Amino acid sequence: MNAVMEFIVKSILPLIGGLCLFLFGMNTMGGALERRAGSSLKALLGKLTNNTFLGFLTGTGVTAVIQSSSATTVMVVGFVNSGLMTLRQSIGVIMGANVGTTITAWILSLQNVGALGSDTWYLDMLKPTSFCAVLALVGIVMYMMPKSTQKRKDTATIMLAFAVLMFGMDIMSDAMKPLTASPTFQNLFIAFGNNPLLGVLVGAALTGIIQSSSASVGILQGFVTAAILSGDPAATAPLTFGALLPIIMGQNIGTCITAAISAIGTSVNAKRASMIHLLFNIIGTAFLLTGFYVINGVWGGDEAHLFNQFVGPWGIPLAHTTMKLICVVLMMPANRLLEKLACLLVSEKKTVKVEDGIRLDERLLNSPTVALQQARTLTICMADDAVKGLKDSLYSLNNLTPQLADSIREYEDKGDRYEDVLGTYLVKLSSRPLTEEESAEVASLLHLIGDFERISDHAVNILESAEEIKEKKLVLTEQARAELTILTTAVDEILTLSKKAFVDTDFTAAMQVEPLEQVIDELKEKMRASHIFRLQRNECTIEGGFVWNDLLTNLERIADHCSNIAGCVIDTAAQNLNLHESLRNARENDAEYEVMHKQFAEKYSLSNL
Repeated sequence: MNAVMEFIVKSILPLIGGLCLFLFGMNTMGGALERRAGSSLKALLGKLTNNTFLGFLTGTGVTAVIQSSSATTVMVVGFVNSGLMTLRQSIGVIMGANVGTTITAWILSLQNVGALGSDTWYLDMLKPTSFCAVLALVGIVMYMMPKSTQKRKDTATIMLAFAVLMFGMDIMSDAMKPLTASPTFQNLFIAFGNNPLLGVLVGAALTGIIQSSSASVGILQGFVTAAILSGDPAATAPLTFGALLPIIMGQNIGTCITAAISAIGTSVNAKRASMIHLLFNIIGTAFLLTGFYVINGVWGGDEAHLFNQFVGPWGIPLAHTTMKLICVVLMMPANRLLEKLACLLVSEKKTVKVEDGIRLDERLLNSPTVALQQARTLTICMADDAVKGLKDSLYSLNNLTPQLADSIREYEDKGDRYEDVLGTYLVKLSSRPLTEEESAEVASLLHLIGDFERISDHAVNILESAEEIKEKKLVLTEQARAELTILTTAVDEILTLSKKAFVDTDFTAAMQVEPLEQVIDELKEKMRASHIFRLQRNECTIEGGFVWNDLLTNLERIADHCSNIAGCVIDTAAQNLNLHESLRNARENDAEYEVMHKQFAEKYSLSNL
C-alpha cells in the first residue's frame, strides 16, 4: 500500500499537475497569439478560395499561429455553418490544420536540447530551464509596466504562457523518469509494437479524453525526454518507432472529437466539414496502418529496421510531421471524392435548414478575431440588403408594382433579423478579450447595424407613400416631380457613397458623405418652401402635401443615417466614437469640406430646373 501511495505521490500527481500546466500554457498562448496576429489572421482567412492547395497553406499557417488543430477545425465548422465558407473550401483548410499542429511537437522537442551533451553556454541557453526563465522575466516586466498597451500585454502573455507550457513539460518529464524503467511500461510499449491496432486505440482514447493531440504528444515527448536524460540504457528500450507510430495514428483520430462535438446542432454542411476532418484521419490511419503491417511483416525481424530503432530526441516531431504529410499527399488529389463521401454519410434530410442564412456561429466567439470578421461580413450583407431595399423604394415612386412592394418589405423584415442576430452576437463578443482596435470596431458595428436597420424602415415608409399616391390617385405637379427627382438622385448617391465607405473602408467616399448630407438638408427646406408656394397658388392639394412632407422627412433622415455610417468609418480608424463632434469639426474646420459642399450644391441645385 505504501509503495502504491508513493508511486501516486511521486509520479501520477506530478504528471497530472504538469499536464494541467501544459494545457493552461498552450490555451493561453494560443489565445494571445491569435489576438496578437489578428490582422494577419484576417488576411489569411480572406484569401480562401476553392483552390485546395491555397486552403491547405491557409490552414497550416493559421494552426501554426494558434497552436491547435482542434481550434482551427472548430473555426472551419463555424464558418461553414454560417455560410462564410463552402464545404469545398473547408477541405484544404482541414488538411492544413492537421499539418500545422505538428509544429507543437517541434517546439516541445526543445526539451531534448539537454540530450546533446554539450557544455557550451549557447546550447545551455537553448535548454527550456534557461530560456524559459528569461522569457518569464521579460514577460512579467512587460505585463506589469505602467500604461502597458493591449498589444504589449498580449506579447507578454505569449512569453509567460510559453514558459508555463515548457515548465509543465519539465514536470511531466521528471514524473515519468521512474516509469521509463518500470517493467510494466516496458511491456506495454512492446505490446504496442507487436499489436499496432492496440496502439492506435490507446492513442485515440487518450487524445479523445483530454481533447488535445498536442497534449497527448506532449506526454509521449515527456516520456522520451525522461528516458533519454535518465542516462539508463534500459530506460530507452520501451519506445521504438514500431510502438510510437501506431500511437500517433490513434492521436490523429482522437483529436477529431472536438470538431465532432462542435458540429452538434449545426447545418448539414458544417456536419460534413466535421466528417471530412474525421475521414481524413481515419482514411490516412488505415493507409498508414496497412503499410505498417506490410513493412513490419516483411522486414520486422531485421534489427536494423526503422521500426526496431529507439526513438531519439527529434523522433516524435519527425514522425508526426512525416505521417501527416503522407496523408495530405495521398488525399489532396482525391479531395472531391472526400467531399462526396462526406455528403453521402451526412445526408441532407437529417438536418434543418436555417432561414435566409442570417446566422452567426457562437463557436467562433472563442476566436474573437475570427468572430469579429464573421460579424463584419454579415454586416456587409445587411448593408447590401438595406441599400437595395431603399433604392427599390425610390424606384417605386414612379414604377410601383406588387412584386416590387413585396421585395421592399422582405428587405425590411431581413433588416430586423440582421439587427437581432448581429446585436446579440456583438454584445457577447464585446465581453471577450479584444484588442483596442477590435473593441472600437465592435462598438462601431453596433452603431452601424442600427443605421442600416433604420434605412430599411425608411424604405418601407417611402413605399407606403408611393402606394398612397397610387391608391388615392394623387397628382404631383411637374415642378414637384422634377424637384423630387433631384432629391432622390442625391439620396441615391449618398447611399452609394456611405455603403462604399463602410464595405471598402474608403475614407475618400466617407469624407464626401457629410457635405452631401448638408446639401440634402438644404434641398429639403427649399422643397418644403416651394410646396407652400404651390399650395398658395392652389396648384397642389392639402392631402398631397401630407404625402410630400412624409417623403421629404424620410429622405432627409436617410441622409442622416448615411452621415452616421460615414462618421463611424472615420472614427473607427481613429478608435474614437465621439461621432457628432467629429462631424461638427469637419463642417467648421475643414476647407476641403467647403469645396465638396459647393460642388454638391451646384450639382443638385433646384435652380437647374
